[in-house]
Amino acid sequence: MIDRELAAAEIAWTQGHEGKARVRARRAVALAAEVWLARSGRSLRRGDAMEHLRRIQQQEAFPLVVRQAAERLTTAVTKRHEAPFTNDPVGDARLIVGYLAAATTDRRLA
Repeated sequence: MIDRELAAAEIAWTQGHEGKARVRARRAVALAAEVWLARSGRSLRRGDAMEHLRRIQQQEAFPLVVRQAAERLTTAVTKRHEAPFTNDPVGDARLIVGYLAAATTDRRLA
């Protein structure tokens, strides 16, 4: 499901559907976060991508680049001319998903 969301985000992005791409990218991160949380014994209400992204932003144990990517994904499209807006939501999502996948398989990161 994560790969499907990322692929859909990529397609939407290339077709110029920026808002749809950001939503799909956020969903991919939420799905990866749910897996990570389940494997690390933590819980969070399912289905709220923005809540997952805010939680990732607050995890000081996560690398700064991961937290910054989460922050960019939570920035509203209406604030595109203000930092920290992302011009690559799919890339930011892939960065976070990759980190969470590694953290899911490496218990030391959980």
